[in-house]
Amino acid sequence: MNIIIPMAGMGKRMRPHTLTTAKPLIPVAGKAIVQRLVEDIVATCNEPVGEIAFIIAPNFGEAVEAQLLKTAESLGAKGKICYQETPLGTAHAILCAADSLVGNVFIAFADTLFDATFSIDTQKDAIIWTQKVEDPSAFGVVKLKDNKEIEAFVEKPTTFVSDLAIIGVYYFRDGAALRGELQRLIDQNIMMKGEYQITDAMEHMLQNGVKFYTDQVSEWLDCGNKDATLYTNERILELKKNKETLIDPSAVISNSTIIEPCFIGKNVRITNSVVGPYASLESGVNISNSVISNSIIQSDSIVQHACIDKSMLGKNVTYNNKPNELSLGDFSTTL
Repeated sequence: MNIIIPMAGMGKRMRPHTLTTAKPLIPVAGKAIVQRLVEDIVATCNEPVGEIAFIIAPNFGEAVEAQLLKTAESLGAKGKICYQETPLGTAHAILCAADSLVGNVFIAFADTLFDATFSIDTQKDAIIWTQKVEDPSAFGVVKLKDNKEIEAFVEKPTTFVSDLAIIGVYYFRDGAALRGELQRLIDQNIMMKGEYQITDAMEHMLQNGVKFYTDQVSEWLDCGNKDATLYTNERILELKKNKETLIDPSAVISNSTIIEPCFIGKNVRITNSVVGPYASLESGVNISNSVISNSIIQSDSIVQHACIDKSMLGKNVTYNNKPNELSLGDFSTTL
């Protein structure tokens, strides 16, 4: 099994946090979004994962590339870095990892997390994961036969055909066949609103006898903006509280109350404070005389005499004495 993770987007809705950090590397409950994604995918596979290909923008930098390769290695797979120089749609992004499109292939876009309670049936031609939504008109959806086989893909339907939204997670038994379909879109310049879309490739495959099936995730979590990411942090903390060690033993906590679930990383110091619920404090964070809840505070930040909720603070932030709902990028200082 090869895994392909397209993640070259600029993350504009997550600014200022994505000005210095690629969106899939923003931490949620103590791990980068993309790390949580690939860990959950590997846990669902019924066969060894040979390669994990990360499709990134060329300007992400060597440190990001090294972190991604290390993530793949930690899961027993070979990591591979592929570049998408121009954002030209989902099909174009996946084709940037053309050499990895062989055999069984699992594809997941790195701006979403899900509760991975399923297992992959590798005997099926293709599986598209979906989630029921209240407003299907905002999504691409699948129309099903009685046996869960897909009979049509419908992009943002104006009349109701299905409430099963495509969430950006796919399995293909024949990666080479998918590669050929994606290349056909490029060669014939088949575009939708100026972009090459994987749904066009899948529709052509469906018409030519490939059997697509659907499977549903029990929870689909978005990381597209600050509020969505904070909600995802909350849900991941709930899902992982009995499965992961969320409070590092090196943390120094004095005269303080921790309302779990929280993530408290290495060498965090908490003094005269209340932290939680749903707070994630990355390594080296220092909290004193403060109340922190429903927030993500990244590494080496300092918060003093503050009361913050529903907030995201980047790395090396210093924040003092202003109750507020915040979104501060790296190296910000408020006094």
